[in-house]
Amino acid sequence: MTYDAVVFDNDGVLTHPTPLDVLQEATREGFAAVGVDDPDPEHVERMTMHVTPEDLRAASGAYGVDPERLWYERDLAFSRKQVADMEAGRKPLYEDYEAVRGLDVPRGIVSTNQHRTIEEILDYHGIRGDFRAYYGREMEPASLRRKKPEPHYLDLALADLGVAPERALFVGDSQSDVEAAANAGADSAFVWREHRADYDLSVEPDHEVETLHDLRALL
Repeated sequence: MTYDAVVFDNDGVLTHPTPLDVLQEATREGFAAVGVDDPDPEHVERMTMHVTPEDLRAASGAYGVDPERLWYERDLAFSRKQVADMEAGRKPLYEDYEAVRGLDVPRGIVSTNQHRTIEEILDYHGIRGDFRAYYGREMEPASLRRKKPEPHYLDLALADLGVAPERALFVGDSQSDVEAAANAGADSAFVWREHRADYDLSVEPDHEVETLHDLRALL
């Protein structure tokens, strides 16, 4: 199989993931912005990673705050913290990033991160021109129902690239990436980064790679 386009997840694929403690602090800042200075640790955990609409509803209901405002402030704090971490040198591109530029097909990014964060990452590293399409989440609760494994943003990216799903490859480092590719009708490649050494991948991707350089053989 050859492909006419490649779409990448960002965090853990193109750039190093942001440490969990940084994201948890961002969540606490989001709570503080709506007047909750001492949120329950369980709510902090549930509002940091893999957040569902139910998590947001439970957290906002517990403190009597508007869920849309809580989510906006949480996402805004997430974006600010990640950008600051990147500017401090702690969110570099992976060493094999140059392999991306060596792929002679249109390229895109689809991330569960905030769209504004993706734009900041692209501009900071000077790589915006390497991608014809890039999508992150809008900073609103509705985006929680559109994020991977839902194919919403991947569908948008493939439409921008002008490529049929069956002719596209989505490269990720999580089960939701593999599932999103399948839900969109595209193939998937799972990259086994160091932080995924003990990852329990319970779905089967179309390809598994150790480095982005391995993608060239797939094209």
